[in-house]
Amino acid sequence: MPKRSSSVVGREFGNGVRAVIARTGFTHRRLAELLGWQEAKISDLTLGKGGVTEQDVLLLLAYCQATVEEREHLLALFRELGRAWLQMPKDGVPDQVRTLINQEQEAEEIIDWSMIVVPGLLQTPEYGYVVTEHAPSVAAEAVPAVAAARAARANILEPGRKFTFLVHEQALWLPVGGLEIWREQLAHLLRMSVRKYISLRIVPRSAGMHAGTAGDFRMMKFPKYPPVVYVESVNYCLFFDDAETIKIHEDILTDLAALALSEADSREVIDNILESL
Repeated sequence: MPKRSSSVVGREFGNGVRAVIARTGFTHRRLAELLGWQEAKISDLTLGKGGVTEQDVLLLLAYCQATVEEREHLLALFRELGRAWLQMPKDGVPDQVRTLINQEQEAEEIIDWSMIVVPGLLQTPEYGYVVTEHAPSVAAEAVPAVAAARAARANILEPGRKFTFLVHEQALWLPVGGLEIWREQLAHLLRMSVRKYISLRIVPRSAGMHAGTAGDFRMMKFPKYPPVVYVESVNYCLFFDDAETIKIHEDILTDLAALALSEADSREVIDNILESL
């Protein structure tokens, strides 16, 4: 595993190693003594920073009696070298992968760009249920559980962090569910938009063609790690933390911010849509 500042895949690897070690009951110091290592080596492993060989990883996992499944999963992460990390969840629900949820919980700032529907973190449970019903990767019998799990992620919308939502006006005009669900979703946006730690800005339809038409994405920023860009499709998701990709998406966000209405004007747009329904 190459030496690196902790990346998305590195942190995922480190979390897995930490869980395997925790099951043994050993402290990091004691485990390092038993393996004949410096304690810093254990620390680097659990922080996903690398600086170890594959043989080291195998030795540690064997000593900790990791299962075959754990060993294969962690070795696959250890060997991950690409600029993007692709995940294809077995249940076909990209936005419920553990990695995304962990990144959201650790982020100090989240910036979300959405063109088609209201961003997931701002969806009401009823609106989110309808969105989930129409997701091709979600089986009908799984809709209630998936919709509930998606709604629960909104719990991260709390003071102490910053959330910026850039939303295209056309997403507000998309009739999701019946009129009551649609209206309640717009009213919910108004309620959320006045929270001091949430910035909701609308990109008007009059803006025409713009950089954001390349697709929806989310950028997550952390106190100690490089930013992460998250992109999802029907049954897969991608995580990027390389400098070039981050810069491209930061430029898109800069362009969108220049086009977006102020927070006050954005609330007026939502009010006007509500009045027209």
